[in-house]
Amino acid sequence: MRLVHSSLHEEVAQQLRDQIFAGTLIQGSFIDEVALCEHLKISRTPLREALKVLTAEGLVRHEPRRGSFVNEVTEQDLDEIFPIIALLEGRCAFEAALNISDSDISALDGLHDRLKQHAQFKRINDYYATNLTIHEAIITLANNRWLALVISDLRKILKLARLQQLHAPGRLEQSLHEHLAIYAALRARDCAGAEVAMRTHLTRQREALKQLANQEKSRQLA
Repeated sequence: MRLVHSSLHEEVAQQLRDQIFAGTLIQGSFIDEVALCEHLKISRTPLREALKVLTAEGLVRHEPRRGSFVNEVTEQDLDEIFPIIALLEGRCAFEAALNISDSDISALDGLHDRLKQHAQFKRINDYYATNLTIHEAIITLANNRWLALVISDLRKILKLARLQQLHAPGRLEQSLHEHLAIYAALRARDCAGAEVAMRTHLTRQREALKQLANQEKSRQLA
């Protein structure tokens, strides 16, 4: 593979982001710069610039004399970030309910139909992708660039863990129910209701991740 772009390090950063989010680059793993340069057919300079970008985003950490590693999201990280993003995305839902038009509702109708189908057939990856599109649509409807900026930074970190929560028993169905509650509030232009429903949705994501973490601890002790 050879990358050609006017801003090469940005394209390299995106390639690495995709690999991190897909799990190809595993959390905690060492980033082999030599191997990556050979694979991408690039020099060390754009790779190192890309790693600086990902370090600033919190996806990568650099350890002196050891090199770069994919960051790991700890339980403490999740405990600290989820309440913040619940507040921020809750506010987005509030502002989206103020701004939403009939055409916006029609567009969301189609997305929620897809969400229901994916939940029905247990297509977790497809469900997650559609869920993400709905969250992005609500952020766009809020039309608040400062909210969007902060949420974008935090979501890069949470994306390392958020997909996992859909594997908790009963979580897929619960998540769908929460999304439909958010959507009902948006359709009704119920700002306060949309905010509460979104905050509940994000809080329950954290609860599902805790459930999975506890199950994994129990499995390891068994």
